Amino acid sequence: MKIAILGGTGKEGSGLALRWANAGHQVIIGSRDPNKAQRVAEELNLALGSERVRGADNLSAAQEAEVVVLSVPYTAHKETLSSVKDALNGKILIDVTVPVNPADYTRVMVPPGGSASKEAQTLLGDQVKVVTAFQNISATHLKKLDAPIHCDVLVCSDDESAKQVGMQLVADAGMKAWDAGPLDNAVVVEGLTAILLGINKRHKVKGAGIRIET
Repeated sequence: MKIAILGGTGKEGSGLALRWANAGHQVIIGSRDPNKAQRVAEELNLALGSERVRGADNLSAAQEAEVVVLSVPYTAHKETLSSVKDALNGKILIDVTVPVNPADYTRVMVPPGGSASKEAQTLLGDQVKVVTAFQNISATHLKKLDAPIHCDVLVCSDDESAKQVGMQLVADAGMKAWDAGPLDNAVVVEGLTAILLGINKRHKVKGAGIRIET
């Protein structure tokens, strides 16, 4: 699969890029600065020992990909989506964005549209299938290819086929996916990140996550 990661130069995006490229996918790192995107791609290829990742500007990355992943700060969420909107028509968008409370990152912030993913769906329209996933996985774990990740991923979408693609990409990244229901539930998934960050801070741990036991 050809996957574009917009905002892929950040810790989370580049961590996902590393995992998916290692699983055999073609990955395009997207950024407002294509030169920065290419530098990160070269670093990832060096870690992989093969040329599986390349860099591009956000629009070019979105145009080429089958699946587009959005991993940007919430402050850049609307602007980034608006800049690539036409390139997303008919595609799956996996939104990794988490609204962060500027006053206290350990307190949940619910955006005006209900969640970042719901706002993305409203902005892009029904022709784009929005999936929410990976909000609760620390980049600390993603970058360690030789270590198993003992955390699970909650996946939400209003489109079942898109959700299955998202869940397969979770598995390809080395984690277990759980169907967490419709996109309305994204507010809970995104909000869990603030709780996990608070646990990291209060208990002096790195990369707290969730695990579903049955």
